[in-house]
Amino acid sequence: MNTMMHSVLRSATVTLILMNPILATSVADATDPETHSPLFKSWINGVSASEPQMQVQRYDNDTYVIRQSIRTNFEGPFLYVLFGNDRALLIDTGAGGLNVRPTIDRVIDEWAARHHRMFIPLIVAHSHSHGDHHQGDVEFQDRPHTIVVGLYPKEVADFFKISDWPNQIVSYDLGGRVLDIIPTPGHQSAHIMMFDHKTRLLFSGDSLGPYRLYISMNEAKTYRDSIDRVAAFTRDKQVSWIFGAHIEMTTKPGELIPDEASSHPDEHVLEISYSNLPELQTALHAMGDNLVQDAHHDFVIFPEPAREQQPFAPPAK
Repeated sequence: MNTMMHSVLRSATVTLILMNPILATSVADATDPETHSPLFKSWINGVSASEPQMQVQRYDNDTYVIRQSIRTNFEGPFLYVLFGNDRALLIDTGAGGLNVRPTIDRVIDEWAARHHRMFIPLIVAHSHSHGDHHQGDVEFQDRPHTIVVGLYPKEVADFFKISDWPNQIVSYDLGGRVLDIIPTPGHQSAHIMMFDHKTRLLFSGDSLGPYRLYISMNEAKTYRDSIDRVAAFTRDKQVSWIFGAHIEMTTKPGELIPDEASSHPDEHVLEISYSNLPELQTALHAMGDNLVQDAHHDFVIFPEPAREQQPFAPPAK
């Protein structure tokens, strides 16, 4: 173990678990949530007073999954760092209540050391623009070799070169690692999902995962159209797993953890199978615009009152 890695493992604010690289599970294995072993060791869940502020686990040598402690913020969001040959991508910067950059820098330093690199440029992007996903942005504003993507749909579209938001799906190359950027407004106006060709993972943000799928009543069609877009695009992609941004369910099918709970004992695993996407699509079409709370094995449709949505572009300066 090199000294850089040793310092990561000894850090008081982050736990790094080095797992053997996980091969992408076949679609046949991934479709039944009862047949697979968890992909990760247990996540920090707020139960232990001594748990670190952030926990890092590797999916493979170039894919890191990071969980923010529920003890720092009840949202307990997940962040992702994906490495290509030319640049790295950080998806989301957390919910606040801690500094996230030291953990991200350690992950990048560890990867760079293994690849005999002095540095690798970093792109900081977001699954969407709700506050629990970008509180750490300010920490990266002055970081060398770093670009922080804006929070408005136009800023996201401009960076990824999406000329027809939200209908156009584009590819973004990290250098030998291509991501498909899929606009998915509905939960939030700037929401995107990302499909990774390397791992066949679908990064779903807050639009599908083991949590409450919050949908404003006036955004039912927008959300439904976005799920249709993702389902049509990924149908033949052999998606291995869906990785979302939260866990708000227990191991009991359809059971939610109480809202804003300070700990998550008996927590659902992070990953869900691809079969949940057509299941959600079918449920949304059955409801139409008359959304009702609807619990499924690995997600819960959770309608909210109508509310004003984020404008497409930021206010003029």
